[in-house]
Amino acid sequence: MTKLNINGKIRDLPAEGEMPLLWAIRELAGLTGTKYGCGIAQCGACSVHVNGEVQRSCSIPVSSLRPSDKIVTIEAISTNRSHPVQKAWLEVDVPQCGYCQSGQIMAATALLKKNPKPTDADIDAAMTNICRCGTYQRIREAVHLAANNLAGGKAGGKDSVKI
Repeated sequence: MTKLNINGKIRDLPAEGEMPLLWAIRELAGLTGTKYGCGIAQCGACSVHVNGEVQRSCSIPVSSLRPSDKIVTIEAISTNRSHPVQKAWLEVDVPQCGYCQSGQIMAATALLKKNPKPTDADIDAAMTNICRCGTYQRIREAVHLAANNLAGGKAGGKDSVKI
């Protein structure tokens, strides 16, 4: 058994030590918002936050994590789509196929926590997730919109996890 702190809840999961965090999250914890993309930490579809840092969960063995490590998945950003990043994504109509979007949103929330007023260059440097539909311009626009909304005090709703 492996103890993981996922979305503020300690979970005992029957995971082998070398199992990637992605599969522990999806298959054992049943949180399927985190997506499998490439399996080699290149595309970002599997992005989650570990101790506040955006990480590619497909490349993290569960044996490298402790119960004190705080793992946050897309499901914990907000249960009612009230987080400013989620609102911006909808307003700008970012997704086409949508497959990469949970990872993109996780990267954007991590960026805005560290840099609440990013420039285009900051966004381009931080948002390294791959979108095969090529919605990068809309992603950048949505990050700027979310930054403006956060600056205006429109933080996540009562169901949001502090990230």
